[in-house]
Amino acid sequence: MTIIPSLLCSLQILLIIIFTSQTKAEPVFDKINLYHYNCDNSNNRGNFTTNSTYHKNLNTLLSTLTSNTQINYGFYNFSHGENLDKVYAIGLCRGDLFPNNCLSCLGSASANLTRVCPNKKEAIFWSEDEKCMLRYSDRLILGVMEDSPKFASSNDNDSVDVVLSNEVVKNLLGNLTSRAMKGDSSLKYAASSLPGPKYEVIYGLVQCTPDLSESDCNSCLGESLFQQIPSCCKNKIGGRVVRPSCNMRFETFLFYEPRASPPPPPPSPPPPATIGSNTTSQGKSNKNSIIGIAVGVPIAIVVMVFIFIFIYLRRLRKPKKRFQEIQEEEDEEDKIEISESLQFDFNTICNATNDFSDFNKLGEGGFGIVYKGKLANGEEIAVKRLSTTSGQGDSEFKNEVVLVAKLQHRNLVRLLGFCLEGRERVLVYEFVHNKSLDYFIFDRAKRAQLNWQLRYKIILGIARGILYLHEDSRLRIIHRDLKASNILLDEEMNPKIADFGMARLFVVDQTQENTNRIVGTYGYMAPEYAMHGQFSVKSDVFSFGILVLEIISGTKNSRIRDEENEEYLSSFAWRNWKEGSATNIIDPTLNNDSRNEIIRCIHIGLLCVQENISSRPTMASVVVMLNSHSVTLPMPLEPAFHMDCGNSEDMKSWGHNSSAQESLNHASNTELYPR
Repeated sequence: MTIIPSLLCSLQILLIIIFTSQTKAEPVFDKINLYHYNCDNSNNRGNFTTNSTYHKNLNTLLSTLTSNTQINYGFYNFSHGENLDKVYAIGLCRGDLFPNNCLSCLGSASANLTRVCPNKKEAIFWSEDEKCMLRYSDRLILGVMEDSPKFASSNDNDSVDVVLSNEVVKNLLGNLTSRAMKGDSSLKYAASSLPGPKYEVIYGLVQCTPDLSESDCNSCLGESLFQQIPSCCKNKIGGRVVRPSCNMRFETFLFYEPRASPPPPPPSPPPPATIGSNTTSQGKSNKNSIIGIAVGVPIAIVVMVFIFIFIYLRRLRKPKKRFQEIQEEEDEEDKIEISESLQFDFNTICNATNDFSDFNKLGEGGFGIVYKGKLANGEEIAVKRLSTTSGQGDSEFKNEVVLVAKLQHRNLVRLLGFCLEGRERVLVYEFVHNKSLDYFIFDRAKRAQLNWQLRYKIILGIARGILYLHEDSRLRIIHRDLKASNILLDEEMNPKIADFGMARLFVVDQTQENTNRIVGTYGYMAPEYAMHGQFSVKSDVFSFGILVLEIISGTKNSRIRDEENEEYLSSFAWRNWKEGSATNIIDPTLNNDSRNEIIRCIHIGLLCVQENISSRPTMASVVVMLNSHSVTLPMPLEPAFHMDCGNSEDMKSWGHNSSAQESLNHASNTELYPR
């Protein structure tokens, strides 16, 4: 019998025991129930009477919340009823839950909550393992940071190295807090892991209700981390703190679905090790074998630990690629490899546009002229001929071709092809018959053709197009030049977003980028972009908010003069909203039948133009707000670039005194006007 086979066999058994003990370390919590609840939130809100109006509103609200399949990001906030009988409810699912599991959890929570807290006007319920939380009240609870009622619990077992474990837990949950607080209005969640003592891996998860501001989320999680975690869970291998507005948890086993942040892989097994160069003879005593195993096993374990540490440190120190490098790589991959079916011959374009005659000219922007054309097969096209002296060079041309050719959505203009011959750079688009939005909305006579149903259809279509760019396409695109002249209208008045010359491609996890070249149009630019060159999906959200206010009012977001006073449309809208006179914002040509829906859209527009980036909703949230009138909207804050000026008595002078927006730094200002 040789030492090596015995050694390897013993080592294998030892490793199996070690890793099996790690993966099966289930929590041992001091639980009375699998769920937690509080029936009055310590606010003494009182009881309601069975079958009362409040009771019926509560049942309706809980039914709506637990059956809403339009929301897929795990946060639900609704209200129902009026005055003293109005009920507010919030549902939050753990960030790793899929939509179906989320609704199932909330459905069970609703049934349990009404069972354990009958006739209570205010109650809160946490499901098993805090997979979801449901609360309701007769007071406004959206956007309010609540730290009670709260509970904390810990695993009964102590860590093998309490000093190191406590430090790892503090660092892990602190890092996750910094990530979660920077989330948007649909999700404030983070989960990850770090190596702990010996063979432990410590997994952590933190989450806030996404209606909280960044500072409130940080405050809620910070108090849990620095006050409650040390008092409840110090030295333990697992623990949790749960509050109405936030929760955090850590364990030495994977307790969440690693959808966004996969845990580090288990340590790689060591390579086969040869202990000694000579084999023992068949007649050696068992004593030598035992000595060999006793010496070899610890050596093999030490080698394995060093290998694991080396691999982990190497991964930790590996620098992340800068976005610029990633973008350069993608640019290299995307170098105009467009198939021959998309490439037009220049003579074909000349014939289609009658040699780019002035008669076929549709519009002119910062980068060139747009012409109407007709191909030999009778198909009408819009041809964008880029000026050789324009600010758009080869990079912008390639950018627009590569981006738009890959986009397919009913609310985006369709690129049919391109032409690149010598110094000629031409883009060929589908022809859109009803010109652009600004042709209608800013003309006193023509905007009367747009009733509220059409305007709402245009607002929703633009929102869906931007959402596709931000989240639903296989690319993540920031348009950077959303404005009324870049919204084209087809024969059925469906909006189509056009002009992607200034668009930028983001990598999947990127949230923001800086630029030294500010491009876009005054009046539509978000303040962080105009002043600091920082742009993100929230920059497009700001531009969308301006568009919504323009569509509702029929007026440009430029300076409005009224005798001695001067203010912008966004300022005018904010002042009237704050003063309770929001109807002053509405275009007088609109029908009075839809005032509630119009005012709700003004509310959404003001949410989009808030100065604080984190306070603006995502386009996913905006689409939900537009589609569901039961979604409770947070209160807007003062918009960016708000000008504090005197009262404006009348909006009738807007059309006479509005100054046109100016394009900045060669930004595209193309208007596709057919003749």
